[in-house]
Amino acid sequence: MARSLCPGAWLRKPCYLQARFSYVRMKYLFFSWLAVFVGSWIIYVQYSTYTELCRGKDCKKIICDKYKTGVIDGPACNSLCVTETLYFGKCLSTKPNNQMYLGIWDNLPGVVKCQMEQALHLDFGTELEPRKEIVLFDKPTRGTTVQKFKEMVYSLFKAKLGDQGNLSELVNLILTVADGDKDGQVSLGEAKSAWALLQLNEFLLMVILQDKEHTPKLMGFCGDLYVMESVEYTSLYGISLPWVIELFIPSGFRRSMDQLFTPSWPRKAKIAIGLLEFVEDVFHGPYGNFLMCDTSAKNLGYNDKYDLKMVDMRKIVPETNLKELIKDRHCESDLDCVYGTDCRTSCDQSTMKCTSEVIQPNLAKACQLLKDYLLRGAPSEIREELEKQLYSCIALKVTANQMEMEHSLILNNLKTLLWKKISYTNDS
Repeated sequence: MARSLCPGAWLRKPCYLQARFSYVRMKYLFFSWLAVFVGSWIIYVQYSTYTELCRGKDCKKIICDKYKTGVIDGPACNSLCVTETLYFGKCLSTKPNNQMYLGIWDNLPGVVKCQMEQALHLDFGTELEPRKEIVLFDKPTRGTTVQKFKEMVYSLFKAKLGDQGNLSELVNLILTVADGDKDGQVSLGEAKSAWALLQLNEFLLMVILQDKEHTPKLMGFCGDLYVMESVEYTSLYGISLPWVIELFIPSGFRRSMDQLFTPSWPRKAKIAIGLLEFVEDVFHGPYGNFLMCDTSAKNLGYNDKYDLKMVDMRKIVPETNLKELIKDRHCESDLDCVYGTDCRTSCDQSTMKCTSEVIQPNLAKACQLLKDYLLRGAPSEIREELEKQLYSCIALKVTANQMEMEHSLILNNLKTLLWKKISYTNDS
């Protein structure tokens, strides 16, 4: 058979080349089909993940069903469910239960957030239960007086924030916010919306820090859906790419690329000063201390004037609340005593329980985030001093003697160093 295919010696070389060409072609076709198969599978998996993460239509349906049956009310309800002048744009969600979208409300840009599952206070990494629609807006009940509702809110704040002397002022502030139509009265629907929102630490923090520069302003709410002011740049650094392209970029290269897409150094310094000022806002604020439990770059943004604006504050929690919930948690090691990514306590091996004291203060976490951000491209004349101060800041511990004094000293020194360098620049 071989002889009939290649009868003469002079045909053997062309026959060999033909066989080799067929082999190369088959190899090419095999790897082409393999690449198409793998690529299609990756895109399918990512698309499935995207559809699970981005459930804005489901969120809107649940909220509007409750509004149309008179269960809830709020300043955003009519625009969302009737006139449809509040709509969802680009999906920013990172978890299915916490929906986040860029949105437009009456031609004003904003960020829309909605809870797809019941918020169970602090989950410590456990799965949340499916949203219980029947009981989500079950409080306050019909017949509850305004005075009784104020007592409910006061008790909630006492459990979350501790026994602060000025909680009554905060209760009155909440009632002012809950009165969405500004008619001087809080309806039952408005009270149900306010009660659901008060279970969310981000909403509470927005109300407490509503006059602070770096906290996004609350634009409105409906049930446990709320709208915040928009932030032009929704990450501390980096460039936004379509999710299909993100699939094929290695994480190490992505981090290096992100560092290239940052503002000029004076502008980075101004943004960093904003973060330090926000740390001051939540450190022993008017209603107690809040702990920053996820200080990643994706939770921080800035506007077109390079003023820092918080994008996601859901992992900023009241210290009293965290301590109460973590102190008796069973543990095998310190790894079991973590909330978010950055709030860590230690495991007491004698009792196998987590201790209540968080190891690292907010300022140390902020400095850890700012270290590479500020040192890259820093002017040579301040680089050494800046590096020294940042490392001193990172070394701060909550348990250290005179921690509050060191905290204030390091924070002020960092702000002064940065302001001196950028005060006379156009970029600042």
